[in-house]
Amino acid sequence: MAERTRPPTVEPSDLRRRLGRTGVWLFSLSRTATADEARTAAAEIERLGYPALWVGESPDGREAFTNAALLLSAAERLHVATGIANIYGRDAVAAANGAATLAEAWGYRFVLGLGVSHKPLVAPRGHEYSAPLEYMRDYLDGMDQASFGVPLAERPPRVLAALRRRMLELAAQHAQGAHTYFVPPEHTAKAREILGPDPVLVPEQAVVVETDAGRAREIAREYAAFYLSLPNYVNNLRELGFSDTDVDGGGSDRLIDAIVAWGEPEAIAERVRAHHDAGADHVCVQPLAGSAGAQVEHLRLLAPALLG
Repeated sequence: MAERTRPPTVEPSDLRRRLGRTGVWLFSLSRTATADEARTAAAEIERLGYPALWVGESPDGREAFTNAALLLSAAERLHVATGIANIYGRDAVAAANGAATLAEAWGYRFVLGLGVSHKPLVAPRGHEYSAPLEYMRDYLDGMDQASFGVPLAERPPRVLAALRRRMLELAAQHAQGAHTYFVPPEHTAKAREILGPDPVLVPEQAVVVETDAGRAREIAREYAAFYLSLPNYVNNLRELGFSDTDVDGGGSDRLIDAIVAWGEPEAIAERVRAHHDAGADHVCVQPLAGSAGAQVEHLRLLAPALLG
């Protein structure tokens, strides 16, 4: 029997076009929203004109691939991306064939974001977290060797969660690009320099639609607390020049304002533009507004400034 021809790889330029300039990142659709609420949110995000929706994966939330299927089923044009699927959650063949299934079933609107997660989230599941970079490299090789019997028009595009040099370099070499999280525009500029001009760069940008500085920073600190407890993020912030004083105690005003954009919609749009000016191709905006319904309402308020 002749060996099946492998489908072509999506070019970064094509992925860039599909994602558009500004998308949405909502953890609520993975952790707290009901299935009906998640479908409603996805449909409304598409109606508002956002071209892509990013969702995470956590040990206490929905499994990434089935969640992507749920969201893809609720829309007709919206691209759905995992931001990210934990590579310790399934083996490489399962990830490759799961991504291929989603892509083929829903008109190639699925983007696979992969990441090594964090030791405190991985070790309790019985996995060793001693060499995550090498584990990711081997995982990508395993995906590339997987076979899939259904004919495909293309291999699903993939991006890697990456903050620091070596993972960014791996993303440039073995994926269509990188997805960064909990980062200021200064990191985006650094990431672009490491990636080079071709790979797609997708930073997440948390936002608070609130003009009162005290209230906005209070909301931002609630969001930041978890990430400031994880060494991967803290080490990245230190590399960017933030001190222990900035990181400790819930985050200094300087750090919080660098990570979370707040204010009127135009002020938030200005931060998104700063990421683009620094080298981002697609910025996924995460409103810190509690429920999925409240987040969608904030996306509605932001749409004229972000998409206009």
